[in-house]
Amino acid sequence: MKFTIDEIKAEHQKVKSGADFPQYIQTIKNLGVSYYNAYVKDGNTEYFDNEDHSVSTGAKYEPLRVSEVTNLNQFRVRLQLHQQGGTDYLTFCKDCANNGIEGWKVDLSTMSCTYFDKVGNSVLVEQIPSV
Repeated sequence: MKFTIDEIKAEHQKVKSGADFPQYIQTIKNLGVSYYNAYVKDGNTEYFDNEDHSVSTGAKYEPLRVSEVTNLNQFRVRLQLHQQGGTDYLTFCKDCANNGIEGWKVDLSTMSCTYFDKVGNSVLVEQIPSV
């Protein structure tokens, strides 16, 4: 494994809003991250290299209750606000939970982010802008 959880956490600390996300993705890709899964419930994120070795952050905050009902239209509104720098990470996670988003998978080879619901269904796929 080329990267450590401390290296990833150090890069994540530089992210103040969704506007900083593309630079963060490029940096962790350069560290050797192949993909990662982020879970809204407690903020745990698991990072994988190209051989499927992984490191996890563990819980980052008190557990959130993720809604059973997915409100994709409202989620899109909150996602756009976050991407424009209008919310911090915890606020975005709460928005995800309120709108039925269980988490997301970021694939650094396809540069895509797939948001999924409580049963694992893909509800929205976005391309990550390049820096």
